[in-house]
Amino acid sequence: LTVDISEGIQREATLLMCRDCDRWLSPPNQWLVAQPESRELLALCLRKLRGLSKVRIIDASFIWTEPHSRRIKVKITIQQEAFQGTILQQTFEVEYVQNYQQCPDCAKSYTHNTWRACVQVRQKVPHKRTFLYLEQLILKHSAHKDAINIKEVSDGIDFFFAARNGAEKFVDFLKSVAPVNAKKSQELIS
Repeated sequence: LTVDISEGIQREATLLMCRDCDRWLSPPNQWLVAQPESRELLALCLRKLRGLSKVRIIDASFIWTEPHSRRIKVKITIQQEAFQGTILQQTFEVEYVQNYQQCPDCAKSYTHNTWRACVQVRQKVPHKRTFLYLEQLILKHSAHKDAINIKEVSDGIDFFFAARNGAEKFVDFLKSVAPVNAKKSQELIS
C-alpha cells in the first residue's frame, strides 16, 4: 500500500495531429496514419510517455471519451518488482490532449508550384465514360494517395506529385488498367 510503482511516469501528455490529412506526429518528424482507438495510435501513445521503460507493461487500453473533447484517455496496467521477490501490479490512467499542427506535406500543398511531377491524363471524346471508370478504379486502389493536387481541365485531368517516382508509379497503374499512350517530358507540356 505504501509503494507507488507508477511514480515517475507521466500522467498527462500532448499528441499532435494534422487536421488536413488526419495523421499523427511521431517524434521527431514522422507522420503516421492512425484511426481513433487503433493499435497504431495506442503504440504512439505509449511511446510518447517518459518513464515506461523502467516497468513492464501488462495491459493498455483506451477509455472512451467524447470525440469532440480532443482528449484521449489510456488505462495502463504495469508490473514491477518492489522488494526482492515481491512483484506489484498497478493500474493508472494517462490523459492525452490532442493539439493540431500542420504537417509539412499539407503546408507545402497550400503554396504554389510545389509539385515536382505532373501526370496529364487526356482523352478527346464527346463522352466521359472512360474517365468515370478510371476514377472508380483510382479510388478503389488508392492510386491517388501520393498526389498533392488534382485539377480538372478540358479533355482530361492533371495529377500533381511531390516526387517523380510517385508520378511514375501512378502512370504504371494507369497502364495496368487501361490502354495508355504515355510520353515523358522534362518540361510541362501545355
